[in-house]
Amino acid sequence: MTQDSGALDAVVIGAGLVGLATAMALLDSHPNLRLAVLEKEQAAGTHQSGHNSGVIHAGLYYQPGSLKARLCTAGRRAMMEFAQARQIPYRQTGKLVVAVSESELPRLANLAERGRANGLAVKELGPEEITEIEPAVQGMRALYIPESGVIDYRQVCAAYADIVTGRGGQVRYGHGVSAFARTSDGWLVETDAGHVFCRLVIACAGLQADRVAAMTGLGRDEYRIVPFRGDYYTFRPDQADIVRGLVYPVPDPAFPFLGVHFTRGIDGTLHAGPNAVPAMARERYGRASVSGRDLLDSLSFPGLRSLARQYAKTGALEIWRDLVKPAYLAQMRRYIPAIQSRDVVFGPSGVRAQCLSRSGALVDDFLIEEADGVIHVLNAPSPAATASIVIGQHIASRAAAHLAFDRDLL
Repeated sequence: MTQDSGALDAVVIGAGLVGLATAMALLDSHPNLRLAVLEKEQAAGTHQSGHNSGVIHAGLYYQPGSLKARLCTAGRRAMMEFAQARQIPYRQTGKLVVAVSESELPRLANLAERGRANGLAVKELGPEEITEIEPAVQGMRALYIPESGVIDYRQVCAAYADIVTGRGGQVRYGHGVSAFARTSDGWLVETDAGHVFCRLVIACAGLQADRVAAMTGLGRDEYRIVPFRGDYYTFRPDQADIVRGLVYPVPDPAFPFLGVHFTRGIDGTLHAGPNAVPAMARERYGRASVSGRDLLDSLSFPGLRSLARQYAKTGALEIWRDLVKPAYLAQMRRYIPAIQSRDVVFGPSGVRAQCLSRSGALVDDFLIEEADGVIHVLNAPSPAATASIVIGQHIASRAAAHLAFDRDLL
């Protein structure tokens, strides 16, 4: 890079958990790095990082040996250690995964094997043991995963941002990225607040990941971000103690999302959800929010049409439950029969950035692609929040190869 006093060695796009964790890791390994995180909003963690259930995942569901499984296990430990060091409240609640029908028992047994392969202290429970842990919950069999917990990821995000600035980096809010131009020794990045020169771009753009990638010349024919909205019901405060921790269903292989579950947050609020329905806007959180651009982007992609054909019946039921409260209540009562309609009200919503292939396959694992002078995080699904510290370290290690020739950065 030319010796421009305003030039940077690295730019991270996106001040969510993954982007800020990557910046933290880079500044830890390269103390002299000139780095800025560019964020279009006026605060960190505005989108996915601040619109989730706050669960610290144990790593039960992931294929043993996958990047998800490996990063989740290490990331959970790192997250809890980070929370203790920064005095961020968290609670290791444990999680029940409950089977309520005979057909779910083989899948529950397979899940137990997978959890043990991932190093978890899985305990198998009968009906009486279930009620000892969660008195209101009924089921035939369950798994208890003691490693799971809850935290407020907005607080985590804010702490990451403080560390980035404390290590000499910058977090520039109001810097939405609109274009890139390749130069002989780096990138010219156009933002809402002016242009920025840098040697290396690391895009952790979440719901905008495919669009940011396209700006650098990476095509969108093979992958597209298709948003799915997750709506929650919130229990009234006087009913919040009906669940003590986390209660989850056995995953249904007929549908690629998890299904109704119960989360008692770090603040004591109890939510049911999220469900998963196609969203008509990437970054708007009302149930009827529509963005013409986002909707057209999804509908024009062959992968979404293929996915819709594959999961037409199950997807229609999910939409029905989203629109009709008694249908959602019926799902809740499979696990907690005592729930009444008056106990719950519409709660918050989040939007999941789901990377979808042209064939209609949901990209399940983390997807990171590199080109000359640029690294794109194209898919960072759950457990990305839990594993954000080690995901950041993983990305930073890949970024080091792009920076290695300039030894004075080390």
